[in-house]
Amino acid sequence: MKRMPERPDTWAWLAAWLEQHWPSFYAAILALVIAALRVIYGGGTLRRMAVEAPLCGSLALAASHGLALLGIPTSTAPFFGGVIGLLGVEGTRAAARKFFNRKVEQL
Repeated sequence: MKRMPERPDTWAWLAAWLEQHWPSFYAAILALVIAALRVIYGGGTLRRMAVEAPLCGSLALAASHGLALLGIPTSTAPFFGGVIGLLGVEGTRAAARKFFNRKVEQL
């Protein structure tokens, strides 16, 4: 088995990049875990958990990068990840639709 070459500059770059983007990854992981536990607690099937949890994690990751567009600090991404995991994909879609319909009506 080949070992990964020792490149301290690469590891330092990776650590700096991860530190800068940690709130987004934490939000995605939190949404994934909360969604999985919510489905299990609700008596859902393994198939539903295997589909819904990664969807919530991906949705939280995408939403965390859009927080700055709404004027919300990215440090709050884990909160939104937890909310997305708790609401699930359908609840998040309904909340987003309601929010954006209200914004469109204001124009």
